[in-house]
Amino acid sequence: MGVSTSRPEKGVAVVTVDFPPVNALPVRGWYELADALRAAGRQKEVSCVVLTAPAASRGFNAGVDLKELQRESADGGGHVALIGANSGCAEAFAAVYECEVPVVAAVAGFCLGGGIGLVGNADAVVAAEDAVFGLPELDRGALGAATHLSRLVPQHLMRALYYTSRTVTAQELHHHGSVWKVVPRERLHTAARELAREIALKDGGLLRLAKAALNGIDPVDVRRSYRYEQGFTFEAGLSGTAERVRSGFGRSGREGEEGTR
Repeated sequence: MGVSTSRPEKGVAVVTVDFPPVNALPVRGWYELADALRAAGRQKEVSCVVLTAPAASRGFNAGVDLKELQRESADGGGHVALIGANSGCAEAFAAVYECEVPVVAAVAGFCLGGGIGLVGNADAVVAAEDAVFGLPELDRGALGAATHLSRLVPQHLMRALYYTSRTVTAQELHHHGSVWKVVPRERLHTAARELAREIALKDGGLLRLAKAALNGIDPVDVRRSYRYEQGFTFEAGLSGTAERVRSGFGRSGREGEEGTR
């Protein structure tokens, strides 16, 4: 359990995130992920990174582990976990975007909250047919990652999805051009590595320059934009609004995705 890195073939590193049961990450998990992505990108023999979850995982990422925040609140521990989660998410999202080489996200099952932050900052996305993407923030007492959802869907659709907490399918994102390929779940990791292998055949030094150049012409500073959003998450937390909404979610009995951000 945790974050691991493997080198299945020349030029390709695979960073796998495994926090059962739903891949909702604790504070330490976000920092571990950021460290793994930056370390992989620094290796000169790596020309592309695949970011994924285990094949048997229920989903790619369910965001922040809300139970960690709720435990702190119940213990009267202040806002240490909230600050840690916000900072950890910011570091992990930035590590995808700032990785020295292209990052391919391989997504199966649900990709929610923090998962959108990771995928929205990736260079390419390969998705399984069962993949769904969304920001259930307003149902979970938080805000954030609209910056990254805006990189996956058009502006008005982003707003409607954000306000309703609805999800979109991999096929819909493929239609919008933000998913490279949609494949059966059993072919996901193969398809993602095929794309990574094709990228990794390019000159490694030139790929690093290309990544820096593309980031440099981006119209939105994703790190600054996301940190601006997080200010409103802090406001919701300090005002008690977030805890009130999270408590209602915890009593709702809804099965499955317990994360956000």
